[in-house]
Amino acid sequence: MSRSRAPRIERLPEKDLLELRLSDLPVQIDGTWLEEQIERVLDEVAARGLRLRPHFWLSDEWFSPGGVPGVAIPFYLSHPRLKALERKMMLEVEGGTPRECRRILRHEIGHAVQHAFRLHRRRKWQQCFGLSSKPYPDHYLPNPSSRRFVLYLDAWYAQSHPDEDFAETFAVWLDPKSAWRKNYREWPAIDKLHYVDELMSELAGRAAPVRSKARPDSLSRLKTTLGEHYRRKRERYSVGFSDIYDRDLRRLFDSTSKKHMPAAVFLERRRKEIRELVGHWAAKEAIAIDHVLKDMIGRCRELGLRVRGSERNVMLDFAILLTVHSMRRVYRGRSWQQQL
Repeated sequence: MSRSRAPRIERLPEKDLLELRLSDLPVQIDGTWLEEQIERVLDEVAARGLRLRPHFWLSDEWFSPGGVPGVAIPFYLSHPRLKALERKMMLEVEGGTPRECRRILRHEIGHAVQHAFRLHRRRKWQQCFGLSSKPYPDHYLPNPSSRRFVLYLDAWYAQSHPDEDFAETFAVWLDPKSAWRKNYREWPAIDKLHYVDELMSELAGRAAPVRSKARPDSLSRLKTTLGEHYRRKRERYSVGFSDIYDRDLRRLFDSTSKKHMPAAVFLERRRKEIRELVGHWAAKEAIAIDHVLKDMIGRCRELGLRVRGSERNVMLDFAILLTVHSMRRVYRGRSWQQQL
């Protein structure tokens, strides 16, 4: 189907939308909010003296393929209707806000820099991060209390693979608001950040030896329908949030009345206040708290829970609940690590 004959998807019934092939979606990066986010992050790269300017294309997920100094961006971010469909099908939209989009872009550009300069071939890089040839695990068991890895994206992603460790470290280094010298000064991970800082200074102004403009799995080549895409994606990621919080959440929130505010909406709006109520411990275990909070909000949405009683009391009780479950996650992670 030519782009000129591509269907308008704003008001297309969902059944018809799901029957469209990915390659037939009338979407692009140019002229969308994505273009601004890309340019903002590329300005950060240029400000550091790096000459590399990765290329970007739409695909079915975020990735930067080996040997290609470029970044694929998931198609759903290019159109409001597709973002809404992604949220309905997957319960969240990865990179769906400008801030989150820029954070993922920094991470993926880290991969692109690695590919462009073949950094994984360097002995010191390998000593710092490990072997890039190490197979990616189907699952990984992070240690939430570890300070040997930076914390940037969710799920302690730096711990999953040496390439991800570098990309996460690069993202922290690149982020102008990370204040990494201060925030990581007492962490062993500071050595990785110093290495990246030295390495990028060395590469500043240099042309990259790898200049491929390939666009693997570009949207125009994906003949899968949206319906089949989401069927596979839901199976792959086992859509749904953990039910381990259900008993406590049902005690705190109401599942019968439709008159009150949805608990998920309430918690999203009061996220900052809840974090402040958690107090000093939140600063030490911020990533664990954010992960648990995200799961609990998602589960409230799935269960259709609503706020009842005094909002102030609910917020206080939820802060206690969040602290307890976050502590359990952190200390369980430490005990798992000791068993390895």
